[in-house]
Amino acid sequence: MTQHPHLHVTADGPVLTVTLANPDERNAQTPSLWRALAAVGEAVGGDIRVVVLRAEGASFSAGLHRGMLSPAGMPDEPHLVATASREPDATAELIAGFQRAFRVWQELPQVVVAAVQGHAIGAGFQLALAADLRVCADDVQLAMRETSLGLVPDLAGTKPLVSCVGYARALEICATGRFVGASEAHAIGLATVVVPRDELDETTGDLVQALLDTPAGALRELKPLLRSATESPPGDQLRHEREAQVRRLAALARGDG
Repeated sequence: MTQHPHLHVTADGPVLTVTLANPDERNAQTPSLWRALAAVGEAVGGDIRVVVLRAEGASFSAGLHRGMLSPAGMPDEPHLVATASREPDATAELIAGFQRAFRVWQELPQVVVAAVQGHAIGAGFQLALAADLRVCADDVQLAMRETSLGLVPDLAGTKPLVSCVGYARALEICATGRFVGASEAHAIGLATVVVPRDELDETTGDLVQALLDTPAGALRELKPLLRSATESPPGDQLRHEREAQVRRLAALARGDG
């Protein structure tokens, strides 16, 4: 599914595991990696029920590779510094392509679980936010550092961040660029669960198995139903509940589960 040297993708029955694989550079991200991530996400088939986003090494991802911001740029990557001189529409189109690597996980009907350890900064934090559930190691350090560069988060992370912690807390986290540790991440809803670092893989596996033990049809209906609850007026959400339940009852009557 991908030829990128810093992205490994494996399928084990109904579980797809997507692994950032550049531990020597703390899984720093580049546009070529984003293209590969988007391609993987867009190719996820209906036989997959759960997707796991994880990373090798001490850190989930240190964010954008700093070489992308150097005057010389990086070989075979877009020259981000030069984008400042582009027409606004061209720059917006370039960013839209980058955003796809993050938005694609939010749009999947499958449940997406992120296993997060060490630093998850900027683009790394936003990739973790693209997941539905986050299993975090007790050494996790989350941060939005874009403002320290005079920029703003632009990789589809602002909406899930605000949904998790609310506007005021999201503003404070992004504006200060401070680190959010494991205990705070759990307390404010960024971490679904926090475990010792050496239990991260096992706990993620347990969560994945619990999701697989849930009837597939019910889980497919549940994810969009709960997502709509954050935006729909009460009357609309009641209708969404009714419609989803009618579909489930009909499926059960057919013996579809």
